Amino acid sequence: MPDLAPEITIALDGNRALFGPPPGELLDPVPVRDLRRAIVAGVPGLLGDLDDDTRNVLLSLARIVATLETGEIVPKDAAADLVAHRLPAGPSRDVLLLARDMYLEGLNDEDGGEGWAAMKPAAFEAATELVSEIAGYDVG
Repeated sequence: MPDLAPEITIALDGNRALFGPPPGELLDPVPVRDLRRAIVAGVPGLLGDLDDDTRNVLLSLARIVATLETGEIVPKDAAADLVAHRLPAGPSRDVLLLARDMYLEGLNDEDGGEGWAAMKPAAFEAATELVSEIAGYDVG
């Protein structure tokens, strides 16, 4: 369950419960090494969704890079802002920033229209570059 380590980390960061004690009283922190391995383990599954859920996959890949860099799980828009400069200026950077803007506006792939559809090749290029960045980290 690759999503378990990040979900526990997010729950501990918020440390709020709908009922009962806060998560910090019940759960131990996820070791950084385990969090890093878990988020990287989810990359193949994300790539399998790239064609159908492009916006979310690009932002999730950016979030993985940001988490590997900072050790913190940041919102997807903040992750895109943090890692966009790593992509070459041009279409691949532009498509990541467009994905961020769509996310902030509550738009998904279907809402992006023809302009978003035309950016699919750049999205695939951006995903390849982000995966290459992820592969450069030692996740132990």
